[in-house]
Amino acid sequence: MKINHALAIALSALSAGILISCVKPADESKASEVDSQVAQDSATATGTTNNNGTVENNDVNADKMTAVDISADTEKNYLTHVANDIVIPAYADAAKQSDLLHDLAKKHCQQAPVSGKELQALRDQWLVLAQAWAGAEMINFGPATASMSNLYINYYPDERGLVHSGVADLIAANPKLTAEQLANESAIVQGVPGLEEALYANDSLDAGQCAYVISASSALSTRLKDIEKNWQQNATDLLAIDKTAKSDQGLNQWFNSLLSLIETMKSNAIDQPLGLTGKKKGHLPAATAGQSRAIINAKLATLNEALTDPVLTAILGSNDENAVADNLSTALADATTLLAQMPEDLATADKATQQELYEKLTTITRIIKRQLIPTLGIRVGFNSTDGD
Repeated sequence: MKINHALAIALSALSAGILISCVKPADESKASEVDSQVAQDSATATGTTNNNGTVENNDVNADKMTAVDISADTEKNYLTHVANDIVIPAYADAAKQSDLLHDLAKKHCQQAPVSGKELQALRDQWLVLAQAWAGAEMINFGPATASMSNLYINYYPDERGLVHSGVADLIAANPKLTAEQLANESAIVQGVPGLEEALYANDSLDAGQCAYVISASSALSTRLKDIEKNWQQNATDLLAIDKTAKSDQGLNQWFNSLLSLIETMKSNAIDQPLGLTGKKKGHLPAATAGQSRAIINAKLATLNEALTDPVLTAILGSNDENAVADNLSTALADATTLLAQMPEDLATADKATQQELYEKLTTITRIIKRQLIPTLGIRVGFNSTDGD
């Protein structure tokens, strides 16, 4: 089932609909004030426009998005904090959870078939792993995306259902699969979705399926650790930490990456699979496991951690005219509360509740695009897919 690497990447890109992050180059000098168009967007984020073209504001702060004054040292310290306390730990946690799944598989797969409590334990650990990676997907730049490792870790959305048949065919063709052999296979049969297929599509695991789970978790751990190591060695370059005196490149990359996470989640993981604004396309995340809520919740938790981070909040609070941090915190809490009330499989929720979740995610994207980003004196990148 070995597939040429170039063909594998092309297929992966076609099916997954890669979102290439094309962040607009940062200005060489810090932006001292928001341009008129962004100011207008900020006002309309929570207001309406009357027949005279003026904004009837529903939020007293919405039309006051004055950029805060961020010194080069403050920006450098913040980006260093992002790298050391948010980005690197996210990859480290995903690698740790993959290691734990690998160890558990070796333990329970000593004698096949595996079913009952042992299979459930493997499934439970897979879900922890899937949630850990869902959080790490906030980092939409750097070594994971540059090498397309993100596709080998999470081939999603699999709009043509290639994972299901791919994993089954691979196991049938090579029931004694090793991690080294798997590493040379297509992205279709690797990573979190491949493991989900093996663990949840069967009532028990035979020897070949056990070999796959052991090998896939090992190969995944290796890939995640390589990304983590790359960040540990190159965080200064990846976040342009040493360039804060001349540009806002690092801030642009980081906040547009967070915006990309929620926009892509809203589109690929909510709107399209549920058919909220058009014809149904693709499937919910963790659809085979029936755990889409857990994956969306992990992404929201990651956004909440990053956007209500005390270091960021202190920067935003330096301008008393802005209430961006409070607006973000409220919007994230509203979406999280609603999500907690929904079933584990979001496809079984009623249409009105699905639509309400979609709208709450839209509110978050608007606050990021029309309030947070202008307040930081940076710009929305060219990768925006939200269309609001």
